[in-house]
Amino acid sequence: MYAVLETGSKQYRVTAGDTLEVERLPAEKGATVTLDRVLMVNADGKVAIGTPTVTGASVLAEVVDHIRGEKKIIFKMRRREGYHKKQGHRQELTVIRIKEIKLPG
Repeated sequence: MYAVLETGSKQYRVTAGDTLEVERLPAEKGATVTLDRVLMVNADGKVAIGTPTVTGASVLAEVVDHIRGEKKIIFKMRRREGYHKKQGHRQELTVIRIKEIKLPG
């Protein structure tokens, strides 16, 4: 059984036991979070596709850790004008472990 869920404006295909790095969630380390933006559920060949979400379906996940992603370098330059600008960015991420996929009904 697997589900496609949306969090942080990104979509993930998950099964029970998977570990994901998602955009930072407002939850403490060790807490259980419920992700209810489930777009699709496949339970043993029985597919439920949401419009836009599957009503009643949710995914339970445990917060494993809060980390920061790898550094991305943003470099801007205008040739022949002496303009250089270097900037870095590290995204705040939450590591979650999928515990259970709850089906509607």
